[in-house]
Amino acid sequence: MTKVAILAGGAGTRLAEETEIRPKPMVEIGGRPILWHIMRHYAEHGFKDFVIALGYKGEYIKKWWVDYASLGGNLTVEPARGKVERHGSELPDWRVELVDTGLKTLTGGRVKRLAEMLGNETFMLTWGDGLSNVDVKALLEFHRSHGRLATVTAVRPPARYGHLAFEGDRVREFSEKPQTAEGWINGAFFVLEPGVLDYIDGDDVMFEHAPLQNLARDEQLMAFRHDGFWQCMDTLREKHLLQELWDSGKAPWNTWEPSRG
Repeated sequence: MTKVAILAGGAGTRLAEETEIRPKPMVEIGGRPILWHIMRHYAEHGFKDFVIALGYKGEYIKKWWVDYASLGGNLTVEPARGKVERHGSELPDWRVELVDTGLKTLTGGRVKRLAEMLGNETFMLTWGDGLSNVDVKALLEFHRSHGRLATVTAVRPPARYGHLAFEGDRVREFSEKPQTAEGWINGAFFVLEPGVLDYIDGDDVMFEHAPLQNLARDEQLMAFRHDGFWQCMDTLREKHLLQELWDSGKAPWNTWEPSRG
């Protein structure tokens, strides 16, 4: 089964009000960490084997998963016998490896440190702070079709302000914060071959810098263009935007609760 690696080690300094007590991937949307939402999206497409790269407050993520696994569902407790029985649980059938990759290791270094867990197989990679409704099964098929080492999901970034279209001085169209019509950016949601790790020298390498630049130079980087929803969570404003989408029942990434979107 294709493994999904998720980088969850950053400090998230621009979300300081939230990340003083927890790492950014554990900031909650709808009562669940954004990391869980990302994983649930992959799982809905059949990818349930995860490797999480930990760094800043990694113990918080470990403890959350232990509690999630042990406290889900109902409990019957017999104190005198020291017996705890869990039942009625509907927890997902995922496999989650939580790997310490260093406090100050950069993104490329974190990927490199996962090599042993990822093995010699094609794997997926994304950041633990961005949501999308990208079809990851189609993404994997696209990657396999071209035979190169790496595929990045290219997205159109959301605009910060309302878009105006004119006819002369008359406003012909007003769109409230649409995705931009021009330009593509790195949206993460990668598919990678093990050979990509050879492009990473060590802990002090940003994956978004030399590795991707050199893969492009060597004609080993392809783009899967995604025109649908994509939103990172770098600021409190973006966190509130994602929460508002969830509360509205129309969160585009939510395909597991039809009643909510």
